[in-house]
Amino acid sequence: MTDTSSSNSESRIPVARRTVLVAGGATAAALAVGGAASAGALDGTRQDTAAAAVCTLTREMTEGPYYLDGQYVRADISEGKPGVPLKLTLTVVDDDTCAPLRGALVELWHADALGEYSGFVGNNGHSEPDNGTFLRGGVLTNSAGVATITSVYPGWYRGRCIHIHVKVHTGVTLTSDGHFTGGREIHTGQLFFSESVTTRVATVSPYSTNRVTRTTLAQDSIYDGGGAASGLLTLSALGSSPSAGYAGTLTLGVETG
Repeated sequence: MTDTSSSNSESRIPVARRTVLVAGGATAAALAVGGAASAGALDGTRQDTAAAAVCTLTREMTEGPYYLDGQYVRADISEGKPGVPLKLTLTVVDDDTCAPLRGALVELWHADALGEYSGFVGNNGHSEPDNGTFLRGGVLTNSAGVATITSVYPGWYRGRCIHIHVKVHTGVTLTSDGHFTGGREIHTGQLFFSESVTTRVATVSPYSTNRVTRTTLAQDSIYDGGGAASGLLTLSALGSSPSAGYAGTLTLGVETG
């Protein structure tokens, strides 16, 4: 399984629109005087609280071949999949004003601990039940522009470092069966993870049973080394061991016009 086939390539794409990614899960108010990563952060870009707000232009990342339309709107996308807990706090702001975006749908999808995507199980060489929905879904941002989503730490598959795909939509309509429809897609990107944290997670079962060679951040064809500006999460441990899980934060600034 790889995202680098000629028909479904995840090679870097040109800048499609202005996008700012500011590390740290800061609120829009904090952005006015500069954001700061939490004191327990293990990785990601740290910013001085006295610094002025910085809007960093970055490329959007390719959608890749494993997106499925119309997934659930839900705060927990794990569906009981085994793995290290992951609590994500993503703040969406307007890149021109740093004002929070309320009611935007932040949608995620990613591979499980064995590197398999729902709807495409078997592409990484593992046999497991496939319902087409695990580790997929999203939530609407609150009045502070914050989307909080529970999942598990992603696994790896051939040719890509560990990552999560993300889209931001505005103007969606929620359906009675828990899905969404319509709206406008304003951002497509990817979230990335510290190599030091991933190395620890890789020792925990079931990640440790994945025999596919792991591609590192430095080896990846998509991640460009840009830190938070390229989607690198700030990670904080939730306990004393990797199995306790991690909190991941990032502020995504998107162009709304």
